[in-house]
Amino acid sequence: MAEPFFLTPVFHEKIWGGRRLATDFNYQLPDGKIGECWAISGHPHGPSQITNGRYQGQLLPDIYRDHPELFGNSHSPVFPLLTKILDAEASLSVQVHPDDEYAAEHEHELGKTECWYVISAEPGSYLTYGHSAKTRAQLKDLIDHQEWGQLFLKRPVKAGDFVYVPSGTIHALNKGILVLETQQSSDTTYRLYDYDRVDATTGQKRALHLQQATDVTTVPFEEPHLTPVVEHRGSSTITTLVAPPLSPYFTVYKWEVSGELSLTAQRPYTLVSVIKGQGQLTVDGDAYPLQKGDHFLLPADVTAWTLTGELTMIASTSTV
Repeated sequence: MAEPFFLTPVFHEKIWGGRRLATDFNYQLPDGKIGECWAISGHPHGPSQITNGRYQGQLLPDIYRDHPELFGNSHSPVFPLLTKILDAEASLSVQVHPDDEYAAEHEHELGKTECWYVISAEPGSYLTYGHSAKTRAQLKDLIDHQEWGQLFLKRPVKAGDFVYVPSGTIHALNKGILVLETQQSSDTTYRLYDYDRVDATTGQKRALHLQQATDVTTVPFEEPHLTPVVEHRGSSTITTLVAPPLSPYFTVYKWEVSGELSLTAQRPYTLVSVIKGQGQLTVDGDAYPLQKGDHFLLPADVTAWTLTGELTMIASTSTV
């Protein structure tokens, strides 16, 4: 019987995290500054557990390995995507991620292209996004002399914004921003600047990775030109936020459901996160209640489904 896989989030404490994942999403959090909810994950640093159906209690990466038919017999040796919710109570380090080639050679995992849907942002919020260097020599000089104010670019953001962050992009979420992140399944980060913070658990400043960051940063920075595609179906709306060829690893959608919305699979499997509202998912005649904070995967044997209620959801599909 075709059925969705509902998944249990994995939470990670971060020096910049807070408690909004509890207050905004009603998650039962461990103690501490929780910065990341790994919502749909096959990564070994936080694999998701399936909570329902015939694979209840099993880990998503194990099902991906043992039942490739449920994922369209993907050529990727690892589950290729990772969905997170990030709570930036304080600013994250200014950082950059490698592409597939560099990551495979140096980190033995995938590179990291990612994107953010801004769930909420305090007034005046901004991202660090991009840099001013026109040549690699200029980039190295600005980094060597720690001319961060000259190097880093700022971008204002508000709730509802969508930002695409290809590998090689210098970036950071800053204080007061809550996002849903869709990314390649990678946990490699090269820090350029971390505000000279001391990690309370170690008593030390966190490591910087200036050489690797210099190696992988794209020069010059060119902001991707996004052209969202909006489709209205009755009272509901489907927005394609990013897709190939601009985005070679994933397509990301925003589904705004008001009443009823019936959909069919665009790729072998689909990752879905509910970021607002409540309602119901119907698959193969069976109904599953939905509420804000739920995350699920629709495997390849689910070819059609219906959503009802008042819901806002971010969905993604892999292109690999």
